[in-house]
Amino acid sequence: MAQAAGQPAPKSEARRADGHPPEGSGVRWLVLVYKVPAEPTRLRAGVWRKIKGLGAIYLQNSVAALPQSPSAERSFRVLRNEIVEMGGSALLLGSEVLSGSAEVEQAFNAARDDEYEEIVDRCQDFLGQIDKEYRAEHFTYAELEENDEDLVKLRNWFAKVENRDVLTASGKAAATAALAKCEQVLDEYAARVYAEEGEGR
Repeated sequence: MAQAAGQPAPKSEARRADGHPPEGSGVRWLVLVYKVPAEPTRLRAGVWRKIKGLGAIYLQNSVAALPQSPSAERSFRVLRNEIVEMGGSALLLGSEVLSGSAEVEQAFNAARDDEYEEIVDRCQDFLGQIDKEYRAEHFTYAELEENDEDLVKLRNWFAKVENRDVLTASGKAAATAALAKCEQVLDEYAARVYAEEGEGR
């Protein structure tokens, strides 16, 4: 059942009209149904990138969904306005899944797991870079600062994914462990830099 975004959500009924308990898990979704002009093609690509950037999933072509939250609603409202301004059309709905809720939630978690996996991969690259510094014996504050900036970017990326991981995807544990390893290795590298150049030099 769809309901205009921003309206108060009705309490879930204990049983459906047919007497069976509701299948839904209680997760409510924001659904953006849109249409953009066929030309120029950059408009469609731009909307796609923004939807992916929000962490939304596609239920089908031009139908995107996010678990309902104030921040998700704000983001979808802004995007809807942009689509209308470019000459397209868009509807923003608040809804609950009456059948197939598990599949929708699995799709959302799979998207988060993909992001967590990419963070793990980037963490491996980070560790490889630190290892390269050791092999080249580059123990300078300049190198330390550069690697520290890279770790900050990884932390910020993880925080962004974690913030929208409202259904608790399984990939979070591996990403958390990989990030902790990066922090440990950078601390050890920093200690070596301090020893080589002298702290406060």
